[in-house]
Amino acid sequence: MNIINTSNLNEARKQIQKLKRENKETVIQAQDNKFNRKILENPDTNILLSPEFHDRKDKLKQRDSGLNEILCRLAKKNNIKIGINLAEITKLGKKQKAIILSRIIQNIKLCKRTKTQITLFPKKHKKQDVLSFFLTLKSSTQQAKQAF
Repeated sequence: MNIINTSNLNEARKQIQKLKRENKETVIQAQDNKFNRKILENPDTNILLSPEFHDRKDKLKQRDSGLNEILCRLAKKNNIKIGINLAEITKLGKKQKAIILSRIIQNIKLCKRTKTQITLFPKKHKKQDVLSFFLTLKSSTQQAKQAF
């Protein structure tokens, strides 16, 4: 499965169209807020991967998780899933892993509120592992089942 990893919007759109013609799933690595919004407005996208990975600092009372309610509603409207990249999370150190997991918890809450689908990436995990991962991160049972 190919992951489109570019911060150039026009190049990303060209690659999305190319994958759409080949009937392949389009997975796009999240970048900054402006880029993510443009990608979520495109209904040809299937998965926006890891919006929680960025270099921006968190606010004092809230995590900057890369998503907000407006972006989640756009994803729901265009049938785009929010992807969580477990391979990247396992490579991190303890402190960085805690920050990323707290951002994921916030994204799960937003997706639960707007009924946006979440998925794990890559999709080679057992069903029980996926269910337990999502339930540990405070998702609903229905969300955990949809993620698999």
